[in-house]
Amino acid sequence: MSDVNEPSEFTDEELRTWSAVATVLEWLPSALDAQLQRDAGLTHFEYGILFALSDTTDRTLRMSTLADYANSSLSRLSRAVARLEARHWVQRCTDPGDGRYTLAVLTDLGSHKVAEATPSHVQAVRRLVFDSLTQSQSRQLREISRRITLAIRAEGGWQPPAAE
Repeated sequence: MSDVNEPSEFTDEELRTWSAVATVLEWLPSALDAQLQRDAGLTHFEYGILFALSDTTDRTLRMSTLADYANSSLSRLSRAVARLEARHWVQRCTDPGDGRYTLAVLTDLGSHKVAEATPSHVQAVRRLVFDSLTQSQSRQLREISRRITLAIRAEGGWQPPAAE
């Protein structure tokens, strides 16, 4: 519940900051989608699924875990995985350890697809995000993003495995 004494409008500083963040939230996803569609025939969401699977030891995740990583409902994820299955990049199977779960498995073709799509995607992310930031600003952006993520969901989001 909000404090009754709290102003109901943004300060000028908050509005300028929020406007900048909201613009990034609107423009960046469509720029990434356009790049991936043009270069790989994938949406950013589909690429994220393939990448998450490729980033595991056995190229396999439970659908529920994958949905959590993607901040997606199971039904949205299922539709996307069905599209990836039609291209033979992902297959689904019952979890042999617990038949209540469905696994998404990256196929060899899917592994090749994500490897093919990654270099141009990395280049686009660098151009759109990192090239205009100093190393210090990049670290600040990571910390700011982490704090916002934790304010939204206490368990945080997907994290790459720790470098060895």
